[in-house]
This record gives sequence, C-alpha cells and structure tokens, in this order.
Amino acid sequence: MAETGRVPSLAEMADRLAIQDVLAQHSRGVDRADEAILKSAYWPDAEVAYGGFNGPAHEFCEMLPGAIKRYAGTQHTITNVSIELRGDEARVETYVTAYHYLAAEGGDTEMTYLGRYLDRMRKRDDVWRILHRRVVMDWNQNAPASAVLEGPPFAGLARGARRPTDPLYAHLAE
Repeated sequence: MAETGRVPSLAEMADRLAIQDVLAQHSRGVDRADEAILKSAYWPDAEVAYGGFNGPAHEFCEMLPGAIKRYAGTQHTITNVSIELRGDEARVETYVTAYHYLAAEGGDTEMTYLGRYLDRMRKRDDVWRILHRRVVMDWNQNAPASAVLEGPPFAGLARGARRPTDPLYAHLAE
C-alpha cells in the first residue's frame, strides 16, 4: 500500500483518473440502463459477484438494463475511491450510495442502498477496465416514498430517464 499523502507521478495520476472514469461510466450505464456503457467498464473476461448475480460481467450487463427499468428512477453515486496501484493491476474500493424509486399500485417506495465496490482492475494496451467486482452491502433502507415529483420548484426541469430518452444523449450529440 502506498504511503498516505504521497505525491503521485504524472503517470500514476493518469492511471488514477482513468480508473475513476471507468467507475463513473459504470454508474452512468446502470442509471441510464445502457448495456453498451456498462460493458465498456468491464473486460470481456471479467466476473462479478453481485449477490443475486455471480458470474460473467458481460452477461450481467445484458441482464441489468431490463431489471433496473422496473424502477421509475435510480441514482448510483460513488465516493471515497481508494486506489492501490500494482503495475498494470489495481485494487479499488469505492463507496456507493444507490437510490431506487419504485412506483407501485400499493404505494411508491424508496430504497436506499449503501455499500462498496471492491474492484480488481487491469490495464491492457493503456486502457483500464474492471476484471472482477465484488459488491459489499453496509446498510440499506426501504421506506414509503416521500418524493414530491410535481409543482414548484420542479416545474420545467428536465427529467431523468433511461436510454435513449434521457437528456444526456441529446447533450452528448450536440
């Protein structure tokens, strides 16, 4: 483990930024239910341990968009990214808070999940991707929905959606 607070080299900073980009793209892929973005975060031979799904990452990426669409909205935020570089490999711990809004006939619910991603990442031909991901749950909460979705101050705001109707796709195409 590197000494805490040590100033990294430019090459190490570049590796760390590339790893953080992979993590951010993964969250984007989940929340937009975008299989292509999700797959871009994993090597083709990657594996995942998500509890309900343990196996090839690309199979997980094919299944996840359909499963996540049952929620009216989700947001996966990542923080506290700790990266231990080992040449062309890295051990990464990332804190995740995931919000899930489920609209249901018996009443809407909100599920909040707090946990961590433990990733083994590998750099191949100057590209970092996840080789193995293990999800660790620290805490979760399910509660009746308290969201206010209409009226001031929300009138006129663009609404998040899944691929391809989310405003992100038009924004990227400009």
